[in-house]
Amino acid sequence: MLKISHVTRRFGDKIAVNDVTLDIPQGQMVGIIGRSGAGKSTLLRMINRLNDVSSGYIEFDGSKVSALKGQALRNWQRDCAMIFQQFNLVPRLDVITNVMLGRLNGRNPLLNLLQVFSADEQLEALKALERLDIAPTAMQWAQTLSGGQQQRVAIARALMQQPKMILADEPIASLDPRNAQIVMDSLRDINAEGITVITNLHTLDTARAYCERIIGMAQGKVVFDGTPGELTTYVARSIYGADGLKEAFSEAMTSTAIAPVQFLPRTPTNAQQAPDPAQNRTLRVTKGDPP
Repeated sequence: MLKISHVTRRFGDKIAVNDVTLDIPQGQMVGIIGRSGAGKSTLLRMINRLNDVSSGYIEFDGSKVSALKGQALRNWQRDCAMIFQQFNLVPRLDVITNVMLGRLNGRNPLLNLLQVFSADEQLEALKALERLDIAPTAMQWAQTLSGGQQQRVAIARALMQQPKMILADEPIASLDPRNAQIVMDSLRDINAEGITVITNLHTLDTARAYCERIIGMAQGKVVFDGTPGELTTYVARSIYGADGLKEAFSEAMTSTAIAPVQFLPRTPTNAQQAPDPAQNRTLRVTKGDPP
């Protein structure tokens, strides 16, 4: 369970995230939507501890993430893998080395400096690339790949961390429709194995197609927390505003031509299976909304 309690982040006089409280059970696929500047990226960066909270706290399985330091913090950033919009690969390293960089935390620093990896690590990296249908590029420089290929390499690198959670910050924002679908399919497949996936998305259709839970943010606050079916046009207006709603829908239809999927209930596979998400979800609507 990831627990975010009354978390606020200030940058000088600006409040980027304002008193956000969320409970996210293990194994959920969560999409966070909202206009640019709504606080989506800042929220993910606080979960991963790339940014510190200004007030409130974040916990995971009883450990206060927002207070971790030193090796404990590095261990958390290994368990909570981050995928960025701009991929963050090393352009002049080959693909397989970029993937193995996901294993840096916890290894001998000298081996990291010399970029020496074991045969088992190389095999695991190849398996991650094969899983994402990109193994033939293993020996190419990362800078020679297309944007969609680079994002799949970034996902493979995240898998090398053997994470408990994956955070994806606008992972398809710069991709063409076909590569966007491949990336989102990959994240959904990872989630089906029980790994929590939290992703920021700019388009409504993508969130509806792939995420079992959608969180809407506006001006740093959570204004909606519900299922795709509850994300009506009326509710979307409270997230994007009247002037931004048309843009959000038109981008969803033109930039990511992704067919909706039907969610099937997952059968619990072990004792750590999360409880029914509906028991941990509240629907937030703005004051004055009709019943």
